Amino acid sequence: VQLQASGGGLVQAGGSLKLSCAASGRTFSTYGMGWLRQAPGKEREFVAGISGSGRHTYYADSVKGRFTISRENAKNTVYLQMSSLKPEDSAVYYCATSRRGYYYTVRDYGYWGQGTLVTVSS
Repeated sequence: VQLQASGGGLVQAGGSLKLSCAASGRTFSTYGMGWLRQAPGKEREFVAGISGSGRHTYYADSVKGRFTISRENAKNTVYLQMSSLKPEDSAVYYCATSRRGYYYTVRDYGYWGQGTLVTVSS
């Protein structure tokens, strides 16, 4: 599986941004997917996850109510809609495939995309 994340950029606090992650392969709908992020000097952390069907979603407490994860299996793409952005959301955002339906830790993920940088200015 190859993953290509895009959509990062510079945005002011309070603004919105939508990330996309395009995946290769015919079995995309069988993978749970997640978005994780890593800020400079910090460990990589879970942001949001979604089941293969899209019926179940999972969020870190820090982004609940502000971020929405979704997917279009016909397009082999997963999205992260980010709203009410804060400077502390600044990080490199990675999409990744979930191992066996677990989402909340970095070890739960197998294949990773290259990351896309999000910078939120105050």
